[in-house]
Amino acid sequence: MNVFIILMGVSGCGKTTIGLRLSSMLDIPFYEGDDYHSEENVTKMARGIPLTDKDRKGWLVSLAELIRDKLDKGHSGVLACSALKEKYRQQLRVDPEKVVFIYLKGKYEMIHSRMMSRKNHYMGLQMLRSQFQTLEEPQDIFTIIVDQSPDRIVEEIRQYLKEENII
Repeated sequence: MNVFIILMGVSGCGKTTIGLRLSSMLDIPFYEGDDYHSEENVTKMARGIPLTDKDRKGWLVSLAELIRDKLDKGHSGVLACSALKEKYRQQLRVDPEKVVFIYLKGKYEMIHSRMMSRKNHYMGLQMLRSQFQTLEEPQDIFTIIVDQSPDRIVEEIRQYLKEENII
């Protein structure tokens, strides 16, 4: 297997939770996209200021380089990354044969209620509406509604990956 699975969606949709479980199940590394933000971006988001395309440029370049480097070395991975716009997804799709997006979709009210219980995360509730406004919902990738248990979501992803001969 030589694939990079990108779990995308707004903050609070479960990218990290699902990503950690999926990477464990597949026995491949997990990468947290938020870890690749600049200090300036994290500070800006913590203050409730939405990132611009210009702010995200270096972050997306870093993530694309990570994906390309790992794939070139024959390694696979799971990446949690919002990838809210189609142009961001295009930038991350460094090899269309080996980069797979999975959209973790949820309604605003449900995600908002999840985020109310989060502790110690720089992405505050005030940013959620901005993310939903920025989101360009993908029409051409596997989508899972996240109103079910993490185990069920991971199982649906596993089934999809097997059916598509990705794993």
